[in-house]
Amino acid sequence: MVTPLSGTLDRRAVVSRLLRDRADLLVVTGLGSPSYDVNAAGDHDGNYYLWGAMGAAALVGLGLAQARPERTVLVITGDGEQLMGLGGLATIAVACPANLVIAVLNNGHYGETGMQVSHSGFGLELAQVALAMGFAATATVTDDAGVEALAEALKAGAAGPRLYDIRIKAENVPRSLPPRDAVHIKNRFRAHLGFEVT
Repeated sequence: MVTPLSGTLDRRAVVSRLLRDRADLLVVTGLGSPSYDVNAAGDHDGNYYLWGAMGAAALVGLGLAQARPERTVLVITGDGEQLMGLGGLATIAVACPANLVIAVLNNGHYGETGMQVSHSGFGLELAQVALAMGFAATATVTDDAGVEALAEALKAGAAGPRLYDIRIKAENVPRSLPPRDAVHIKNRFRAHLGFEVT
């Protein structure tokens, strides 16, 4: 039997806290609201916003983590987006990048398509799924103390990938649109990493 999800954390406050002391953190965002949340916390050349790639954020983060093992890569995505890319978690566990952290903003709903209840909303536990797949660490974050612990964990090393299921309120907040030009985002991100812009 599953237990319906009920979150109380403010999504924008959570993201703002995670990015407050970001240093050289690289950030990949999932489709829709996570991109708005990251942009609302402050646009940055080290942000890679995904548009129209539902289910791909964690795997884009994996590729980036493998390409830049000296940098911590934080994927900020939603539960609906991560559910669509659930199989990617197994690939991440097998690849075992120690510098990859996935933060799932979990409101138990598909926020971009009308707030229908997601599988998470019906009780599927993403942290337990990731742990069963072989992630080095997982946790369900339900309060401000958990957010603070996660923010500190971003600065620490790990034995492999980590996933945090952050229980946020189910609400639609005003959009804060980041750049939508994919070529601009790519070129800006490449320049941030020290690569030639093509």
